[in-house]
Amino acid sequence: MSLPADRPRAAVVVNPAKVDIERFRAVVASEEARSDWLPTSWFPTSAEDDGRAAVDAALAAEPDVVLVAGGDGTLREAAEKLRGTSVPLALIPVGTANNFARELRLPMNDLTGAVSIAFVGADRSIDVGLAEVEREDGSLTRHTFLVMAGIGVDAQMAANVSKPMKKRIGWLAYVDPIARSVIGNKQFDLTYRLDDASERKTRAHTVIVGNSGYLPAGLLLLPDAVIDDGLLDAVILRPGRGPGWWVIGMRIAFNRMLRHTRFGRRITQVSPRLRSIRWAQASKLSIRLAEPQVMQFDGDAVGAVSAATITVDYHGLVMRLPEQSARP
Repeated sequence: MSLPADRPRAAVVVNPAKVDIERFRAVVASEEARSDWLPTSWFPTSAEDDGRAAVDAALAAEPDVVLVAGGDGTLREAAEKLRGTSVPLALIPVGTANNFARELRLPMNDLTGAVSIAFVGADRSIDVGLAEVEREDGSLTRHTFLVMAGIGVDAQMAANVSKPMKKRIGWLAYVDPIARSVIGNKQFDLTYRLDDASERKTRAHTVIVGNSGYLPAGLLLLPDAVIDDGLLDAVILRPGRGPGWWVIGMRIAFNRMLRHTRFGRRITQVSPRLRSIRWAQASKLSIRLAEPQVMQFDGDAVGAVSAATITVDYHGLVMRLPEQSARP
């Protein structure tokens, strides 16, 4: 007896090293039966593949939703492949920091809840960050990101974090490379342009461009970042040689209160502009560095770059989210 063709079907892209695969299969099978979906198609990633082949195979199955369970690399590859299609991406949070999952209000440490959203949640179109970077030899590479791209402390964090420690203690493994970057206080010269404005020169320790504003531990770095407004939010950290890092740390620590309370917003309005930390919004950011610097995308370092042009694909990706998160 053949199955009705009009029943929906899910596809799963999964990094087996990131999840208990047998339990995951059982939870998906239970949800597909409860929702009366066709049997789910499974596409595991491999050590030789960064996720692209698995996502391509999943799309070839013409699913109604693609569940992605893996780290930032797997998610980023899936987003790049699904961008511009009408196929929703359902994120199953199994990474270390899960910053993007927190932004989307997805359940943490709740496999059953996350899988249920994939089958019965609502869809929301979000923005995708796009970057073209130039290497020291003049070659160009293109990258996609959902959370943040950066040069400086976050790139050093991504490049120097201990993978065994990351697996053992989660995002706390980033404390050591962050501390080393702050103590070293290595700064660099750059020229940047926001949209069609005039070029500006500055000296900075860190430049971060984000679609989402949150860091691990719930710290709010980009207070005005919205995942579907067609804008990128950028921050430049310029601690100098004085108390700049103390000022930066205090401001980031209190950003949530300053952004989300009436009292905090009033303080922001009357406070003087800080020299050590500057925010901006644009749909395009161009950066040229005096000397090549390591760059990262969503926590993965991609090596040294000499220049980068970062743009936003407005509503380029459809996400399957909880009902409350699907409302803009």
